[in-house]
Amino acid sequence: MPKPEESPEDGSLLGDMPGSELRPAARAVADWISDYLDDVGSYPVLARVRPGEIRGELPLRMPHEGEPFQDILRDFQTLLMPGVTHWNHPAFFAYFSITGSGPGVLGEMLAAALNVNGMLWRACPVATELEEVALAWLRDLLGLPPEFDGTINDTASSSSLYALAAAREAKLPEARTRGLGGMPRGRFYASEQAHSSIDKAVITLGFGMDGIRKIPTDQEFRMLPAELRRAVLEDLEAGVRPLAVVATLGTTSTTSVDPVEAVAGIAREFELWLHVDAAYGGAAAAIPELRPLLSGWEKADSIVVNPHKWLFTPIDCSVLYVRDPERLRRAFSLTPEYLRTPEEGETRNLMDYGVALGRRFRSLKLWFVLRYFGARGIRERIRQHVAMARELAAWMDEAPEWEVVAPVPFSTVVFRFVPAGTSPEDQDRLNGEIMDRVNETGEMFISHTVLKGRFCLRMAIGNLRTRREHLSRAWELLQEAARG
Repeated sequence: MPKPEESPEDGSLLGDMPGSELRPAARAVADWISDYLDDVGSYPVLARVRPGEIRGELPLRMPHEGEPFQDILRDFQTLLMPGVTHWNHPAFFAYFSITGSGPGVLGEMLAAALNVNGMLWRACPVATELEEVALAWLRDLLGLPPEFDGTINDTASSSSLYALAAAREAKLPEARTRGLGGMPRGRFYASEQAHSSIDKAVITLGFGMDGIRKIPTDQEFRMLPAELRRAVLEDLEAGVRPLAVVATLGTTSTTSVDPVEAVAGIAREFELWLHVDAAYGGAAAAIPELRPLLSGWEKADSIVVNPHKWLFTPIDCSVLYVRDPERLRRAFSLTPEYLRTPEEGETRNLMDYGVALGRRFRSLKLWFVLRYFGARGIRERIRQHVAMARELAAWMDEAPEWEVVAPVPFSTVVFRFVPAGTSPEDQDRLNGEIMDRVNETGEMFISHTVLKGRFCLRMAIGNLRTRREHLSRAWELLQEAARG
């Protein structure tokens, strides 16, 4: 056997980075972050590297001896930064923005320094209790009733999975013990515009792809309640057990808003669990004049809202609100002896509300954001984004060769270039070329979707740093690309 290496007698290979090194290193990182956020608009939005290029610049093996921090930070800047697509860029319009605001970044830094696991109350009492306080604040900001109780997860994909697991617990409680074998087929319902994470959740829960039924939408891409009711009746007649329906407030492709009030009525009629996916659109409820768009969501059994989408909190931070938290807890609670504590029955253990045992201190950055901006500051920033989206849509409405192809209830515009005398197929090709050309400039980044079989372009406005001049320049680039 090889002889183990001996540690030096001075202990130089033991312990953490000493404070004498950490302090200047932390200052250097803080300075870099501040400069980066101040100047992020100077970077090309989309990373300009080819697949494998970053990996090819990095050593194949880790170093045998530790390296100075300044060398690591230098390589971060020179080797890694070229591979960054800048989501904090003011002209990042491709997907729903996830602004890493200054207070959120600072909260994330402190959470990383504390490095707690909030799985149990005893493991870190403040991680549990601050989450309760911050989510109560957020619930009040959005105008939701006080009976909704929240927990923080990583993304809406997890939050919706947990919500539908709670629906399974409510409608098929015996599945926790027996599994789904031998039970009648179960069905979940969502519009044809619902996010793919709903399909993934149904598959993960054991119902397969046949376990979800997609409901047609109207001309504004909203779920048709009459079609939902017809689907439920057909399934009942066929011996399939309806379990839950998912309504979306701000679909990913178009940000359309399902008629939750009508969907809630059908859910009550057939005793379905109603889950509302408001991962993006839920933030709009902070604005009183937009709150009617979400009418009926207060009747849901569960709601997901992502502060990392349009509430300026660094990713990841997804909030799941449930009307009956005990139902959610029963879906997941499983406590081995080594996790039992004297406070059982007096406190909440966050591990009981999802699959993950480890729980990051996510509420700290959310609390920082809510306190720093305040309710008024958040409302005014969201109002500005909505106003800019509507101004962009108005510019396109006035341009004869452009059309807005979906409603603009929030801050996302979906559009097409439709020059006269061209076929729909040629228009699809032209719009794809326009997207590629504007993205290649490095000045902006947009994405696409397909609606009614046609290739459409998307611009989602939601970054704290986006100003009217960025919007105006984006419109110029689109027109230049179209003329080209």
